[in-house]
Amino acid sequence: MIGTTIVVPTMGRPSLGALLEALAAQSVHVDAPVVLVDDRPGGAPLAPQSPLDLTVVRSGGGGPARARNLGWRRARTPWISFLDDDVVPDPDWYERLLADLARLDDAVHDGADVIGSAGLVTVPLPPGRRPTDWERGTKGLETSRWITADLTYRRDELAAVGGFDERFPRAFREDADLALRLGAERGRITTGTRRITHPVRPADDWASLRQQTGNADDFLMRALHGPRWQRRAVAPVGRRWSHVAVTAAAALAVGGMAARRPGIAAAGAVGWLVGTAEFAWRRIAPGPRDGAEVRRMLLTSAAIPPAATWHSLRGWWRHRDARPWRGLPELVLLDRDGTLVEDVPYNGDPALVRPMAGAREALDRLRREGVRLAVVSNQSGVGRGLLTAEQVGAVNGRVAELLGPFEATYVCPHAPEDGCDCRKPAPGLVKQALGETGVAPDRAVLIGDIGSDVDAAAAAGVRAVLVPTPRTRPEEVAAAPRRAATLTDAIDGILKGEW
Repeated sequence: MIGTTIVVPTMGRPSLGALLEALAAQSVHVDAPVVLVDDRPGGAPLAPQSPLDLTVVRSGGGGPARARNLGWRRARTPWISFLDDDVVPDPDWYERLLADLARLDDAVHDGADVIGSAGLVTVPLPPGRRPTDWERGTKGLETSRWITADLTYRRDELAAVGGFDERFPRAFREDADLALRLGAERGRITTGTRRITHPVRPADDWASLRQQTGNADDFLMRALHGPRWQRRAVAPVGRRWSHVAVTAAAALAVGGMAARRPGIAAAGAVGWLVGTAEFAWRRIAPGPRDGAEVRRMLLTSAAIPPAATWHSLRGWWRHRDARPWRGLPELVLLDRDGTLVEDVPYNGDPALVRPMAGAREALDRLRREGVRLAVVSNQSGVGRGLLTAEQVGAVNGRVAELLGPFEATYVCPHAPEDGCDCRKPAPGLVKQALGETGVAPDRAVLIGDIGSDVDAAAAAGVRAVLVPTPRTRPEEVAAAPRRAATLTDAIDGILKGEW
């Protein structure tokens, strides 16, 4: 069976119920885990009743990019299937999804470089009349490329690029950015046979004006993908320069009046009026042309040019030095003694375990983000006959009891003179952790307190952060590429992308 996890970011809208009902009523039983990421900043936790294998994760807000990242990082399946919370899958959607993914696996076996599959989108419009401007905009989703209303990616490919860029705060451009980073323009994302329905959401008079905030995101796309990013993403160029011209004409009219230059004021006013009328007519002509729609188009057509220009300037300034997105590491490896807990030489007594200050809280922050945690620890006391493996296991159990669960604990029991390849500074423990978790070296970080931790990480191709203690030698501190005063500070840096 093809393994996928269905990830749904949600704001708890009523449409979520229709999505869950459609998944529960599929022609083939949905045996995949479903992760709902509640992206509301507060409120009571969502507790939907569903026969699905359902998990709810709270993000505390942050937008759909961050919500999707929280979802896929918790998954352990080879595929991740994203759905929006306002779509309704066809009754055979899951059956066709499995067939689409099986074809992709076959293509990979035949040498094709494919990493994703997009579903087909249907946007139903009201019958018996022309669509409104808002409805036409939603209808455009049918021909949009790589939208995450229904898109499945290989999990390892998502991890390799750090997932969605969380600097995109809205459901806009974050999907195109990810697709371009994953090479969609080179045919790495195919179109499947499954289908979803995307209803037109209700909208108030000013919905199109609020959409102008997306102009700032366009400048982030430009900073990341170059001035021709629209061509690469098959995205419309839009009317930005027309909006700038209309806004400049309005400013000229106001400036002319303030300076008591009637000729300049009149020229600006005419330019503004002509530009606004042309824009309004382009939006009114294809629509129903009823009183409410005409009023809405006239009002918003006057307000949109300055709003679009303002958000464009804001985006240009904010993202002028934007660098490629890295995201969070998928795996953080932690030395035990001196890093997670106070160093008690050759400790075999769980009662002597004392966590480092703030360790539990710092580790829980990584867990909430879906980052995997594992311990890598030298325990030469076993090889020297000072400890038993059972004692080491009991101490490790107490560490997990006090600091929370770890995905795994990797121990080297050998003495230094044994010449093993697992004792740090050799990379064996780190490579074992990477191999068993399936995490690439460049998506992992090791936090330790001495030079052998840093050297083991470097030998395995993993970044390291040194958190010195009094037993750390000065030359080890000087040689470390990254340092932090405490474990909490090290994890703060990782969460800020400083790794």
